[in-house]
Amino acid sequence: MVLLSLGLNAQNVRIGILRNTNCSRVLFSYFEGSYLIYGDGSPFGAILPTESVSVQVIPGGKVKLNKGVVLIGEFNKVELKATGSNHALRIKSLSPSLKERKHDDDFSIVASGNKLTIINHVSMTDYLAGVVESEGGGGRAEEYYKVQAIMSRTYAVKYSTRHRKEGFDLCDQVHCQAYHNRLTYTPEIYKAVEETTNLVMEDENKKLVDGFFHANCGGQTSEPQFVWNEAIPYLKSFRDTFCIHTRQATWEKRIPKKDWRAYLVAQFAYPENDSLYKEKLYWFAQPERLAFFHGPELGIPLRDIRTKFNLRSTFFSCFPEGDEVVLKGRGFGHGVGLCQEGAMRMAKAGFAAEQILKFYFPGVVIRERNDNSYYEQPEKSPFDF
Repeated sequence: MVLLSLGLNAQNVRIGILRNTNCSRVLFSYFEGSYLIYGDGSPFGAILPTESVSVQVIPGGKVKLNKGVVLIGEFNKVELKATGSNHALRIKSLSPSLKERKHDDDFSIVASGNKLTIINHVSMTDYLAGVVESEGGGGRAEEYYKVQAIMSRTYAVKYSTRHRKEGFDLCDQVHCQAYHNRLTYTPEIYKAVEETTNLVMEDENKKLVDGFFHANCGGQTSEPQFVWNEAIPYLKSFRDTFCIHTRQATWEKRIPKKDWRAYLVAQFAYPENDSLYKEKLYWFAQPERLAFFHGPELGIPLRDIRTKFNLRSTFFSCFPEGDEVVLKGRGFGHGVGLCQEGAMRMAKAGFAAEQILKFYFPGVVIRERNDNSYYEQPEKSPFDF
């Protein structure tokens, strides 16, 4: 893999965790390595084996800190700092009750209204390892994990200012990147992250690119403007034969005719009284990806139909059968950028990470650079509203 060197992995990133709910009380328990406890900068001992601390929002914008059942005090900010490398804590929301998770490195906790803002101060390497496992799962070829690591690093750096007003860089939800746990089951991922240290994807103008991906393209990727009304120069629709025999390549769904008709007529004024279009109401052929149902003149985006009927993709054809409309579809996801199942097949077949990335993102450069100004690049994503 010929590569062109961002000292990013040396950077720590601030990730807002447990952001999918309003947590008001959270328990931090020993998992690996001891942690020092601080309240407004003052030390209050350590979390040692079998020990835990709990934090809770209280009126007045303070955080109540307990070690076990002993009250330590009320603070504006609580910090839990690892005493060495490879340390991690168990984290469990008690109110509301959520599944326990584990995260590496340091933590800070403040009150934000009636909820806690919990920030994981984590190394880029540990963060990316957790993201890649959350996004890609286990049992993949190492080159695929390298692909995912490079894409995830690029995204993390490009959008590192997204949550700056809230006091952290990125959150743990999918609109940033899924980060549900530390790396747990797949040590090969850590190796892949380390072997791609500092590598990012750039366009011809040396700007960081958007590494969009989806589960399966169904044999053809989608034009970005079909999904977000925005063209992206390095992302064009093309045929992909690597994914067509995988498990999510095809699907079928049946929808009652009355529901199909009601939606198209009420939402888009479908001209059912027109003799030509009346015949087409339940019939639609899509041999290659399109943006609209029966052309742009009707103004019915396929992405809207997908959302309404919870379809796996917009890549479908349909026909009537009895009282139902039968949709025969291909792919899973928005279809833009990298097809995960296709990339997995390529990696398994022996393609290198750079080859896979350039197949799905023609014209991009995989580059390593020492340039911390990346952290200051304001960028807008199609997911930002």
